[in-house]
Amino acid sequence: MPHLAFASLALDPPQASSLIGAAWRGPNAQDPYYAGVLAADWVAKTLTVRYALALPGRPHGLVAETGRGLLVNGLRPGAWLLRCDGAGQVVKQIDIPSESRHVRLSGHIAVGSDCVYTTEIDYQSGQGRIGVRDPTSLRKLDEWSSAGVEPHQLLIDKDGHLMIANGGILRTLDDKKYDLDRMDASLARLDGKNGQLLRRWKLPDPQLSLRHLAWSQPSSQGDVFLGVAMHAEHAHPALRASAPIQAVLDGDALHLPARNNDGFGYSGDIVPAYRGGFALSSNKAGVAQVWHPGLPDKLSTVIELKETYALAQWPGADQAGGVLAATAFGLVRWHPSAPAVLLPWPQAMALDNHWVAMT
Repeated sequence: MPHLAFASLALDPPQASSLIGAAWRGPNAQDPYYAGVLAADWVAKTLTVRYALALPGRPHGLVAETGRGLLVNGLRPGAWLLRCDGAGQVVKQIDIPSESRHVRLSGHIAVGSDCVYTTEIDYQSGQGRIGVRDPTSLRKLDEWSSAGVEPHQLLIDKDGHLMIANGGILRTLDDKKYDLDRMDASLARLDGKNGQLLRRWKLPDPQLSLRHLAWSQPSSQGDVFLGVAMHAEHAHPALRASAPIQAVLDGDALHLPARNNDGFGYSGDIVPAYRGGFALSSNKAGVAQVWHPGLPDKLSTVIELKETYALAQWPGADQAGGVLAATAFGLVRWHPSAPAVLLPWPQAMALDNHWVAMT
């Protein structure tokens, strides 16, 4: 696992352990799925399961809640949304088809000051939706247009508005892609109070699907960027292999800063890293790469292990951008000024696409 040649940083003493909200299944494709909390002990160099909750199907988005609980939603087309407490007990579960015959969850959850937002797809019209839900009951209170097609991840900005990655891909209820020549990917900003469209950005290449989002930590100049991880959907393999995997919203400009990529045109996850930059994973290439605004035209590989996928910030270190990565072999901790650490999985398990640090 090579390290970046960044200047040495003063690293605050890290916490002795980290808790990570995760989703996984057993080693076989037909094994059941679980969500729960994993505990990394950096002193003993062990990884244990704090609790594991059996899920009704494959999960996708995860949100950490106070008390070590989790919000979890089903993989697209998502038919369930649930909340569990810090003991792994279900507190609330929503059956999405009972809300609407045609609408299903599309990826991720964001928690606002007075509501919970979910990305959704109306499979009858093909249009993206944002579910506005009661923060306690998770009952849907309202439904807004996502101002695009196939919304996937959404985040809340400093003004309480929604930033939405509209992937742009038309899909059937069996999750089959169709008419990729009609892709309409976009980044949209909606008013967090009423869903009004405030701004929309598009990239010149319509075959780049905007998928996952992350806010950077402030850079030395105080700038904050929105990082966008992308999937290339070009028909020709060579175009996919050479496609950029990251876009960055800098102020009001959405651009493609780095042309080198993972060789597959597929970024699976993105998190803040290294003072204003981002870490991006590619499970297809088995790498995690870091982008930094001081070297905007390149991605630098920091982890090379099979099935490098779910990413989270390393809590307990300073704000210089440590990363926790799920790989085929276990949890990898990377930091530009600390030795890399690999903690093997506590049991035979295959981690799903995303996980989240528990604060």
